[in-house]
Amino acid sequence: MPLSKGQKDRIIKKFRIHATDTGSAEVQIAILTEEIKQLTTHMKQHKHDYSSRLGLIKKVQERKKLLNHLKRENLESYEKLTKALKLKTTTT
Repeated sequence: MPLSKGQKDRIIKKFRIHATDTGSAEVQIAILTEEIKQLTTHMKQHKHDYSSRLGLIKKVQERKKLLNHLKRENLESYEKLTKALKLKTTTT
């Protein structure tokens, strides 16, 4: 179940860098995190939904790539975002 337009708009407004920002790494990570949360609750109810499981794995990997990119490019923004989204991070 994809995010509704209202949910996406709310996330974009909260995590955007400037007024017209809709696609920065921070915004993409925040949207992926919300989609992952929704898919995780879906998977708890529907354990044998393998296509949703594949989608969940792809989203987690995409978020991981974006987080690594953000960590390399802007460590301060990375730390702020992971704290705001309550994501576990590695110490290395």
